[in-house]
Amino acid sequence: MNRTEYPYKLILGSGSPRRKELLAQLGYEFTVRTSDMDERPPADLKGSEIAEFLAAEKSDHITVSEHELLITADTVVWNRGLSLAKPSDRNEAIAMLKALSGGAHEVITGVCLRSEIQKVTFSETTIVHFKELSDSDIAFYVDHYKPFDKAGGYGIQEWIGMIGIHKIEGSYFNVVGLPVDRLDSELQKWANQQA
Repeated sequence: MNRTEYPYKLILGSGSPRRKELLAQLGYEFTVRTSDMDERPPADLKGSEIAEFLAAEKSDHITVSEHELLITADTVVWNRGLSLAKPSDRNEAIAMLKALSGGAHEVITGVCLRSEIQKVTFSETTIVHFKELSDSDIAFYVDHYKPFDKAGGYGIQEWIGMIGIHKIEGSYFNVVGLPVDRLDSELQKWANQQA
């Protein structure tokens, strides 16, 4: 199927420039529709449960009309049993990167697809391995890139990813913010249901 002739009007429920860029690169036409919501999940959720819960919550806060298909997503950095959200300030970003240094963690993106009559939620997990990061490299990154809008306090596509990440297991784009291969497959399934 030609992705520019998709049978639904796609709505991206995210203001993230990275998610907008990735969905556009897949070849789909879409508009953006966002809403404000409290992004704090219930305390008993873990890992993928958090990502899927927040993706579904975002979806529930945006109105969907007939022939529209809404895409919402949330990315969680899961490290040693803790969820690392977006850092609130410089000190928290530095603490997060020190916690990630020299180890492996999971980056989980939950995605929710919703039309007027159907809702599907799924998640993808990528394991990211950081080398030991020096205090000076961490401070340089935080001060120059100000990663306060990124879960875990870093962007894999930025300088810290170039010098600090030596291996990933799974989808690179999932770490950027959208598991595009899985999303494309799911969107094609929705389209085939309409055929």
